[in-house]
Amino acid sequence: MSKQVIEKMKKIVAAQTVKSDGYKGEFCSLVLVDCEGYPTASVLTAAKSDGIKHIWFGVIRDGNKAVRAAANKKASVHFGTAEHSVTLVGEVEILDDVETKKDIWYDGLAPHFPEGVTDPNYCVLKFTTKRWNAFVDWTDNEGVL
Repeated sequence: MSKQVIEKMKKIVAAQTVKSDGYKGEFCSLVLVDCEGYPTASVLTAAKSDGIKHIWFGVIRDGNKAVRAAANKKASVHFGTAEHSVTLVGEVEILDDVETKKDIWYDGLAPHFPEGVTDPNYCVLKFTTKRWNAFVDWTDNEGVL
């Protein structure tokens, strides 16, 4: 059962990830811990995914997501549809190398970073899943990666 659930979760994530064949223009939620210790959700676009293991986001370096990630690497990403819910729990790191920034770049980032990939305020958050829970096929499931 777990392999089937993971395969369905990968499709759900792909439908909400820009750089995937299944992208449908949807968003996900990234939850980070704020400066007062509270979990805070932000709706944004996942730029790239590696199944459910890694999710990459292009963010503003001095914006609240990068600042929160720098202070506390614990995070969660949620992908939801009317019929399914995938919650990934893990850690996030800030990446600033040009190769990664080029790899996850997509046209939707251009309004936020007028200098493109070399914009000094552009950085990447890389989320790595440690465990997951999902509501798929009307059944609750959970696991560890």
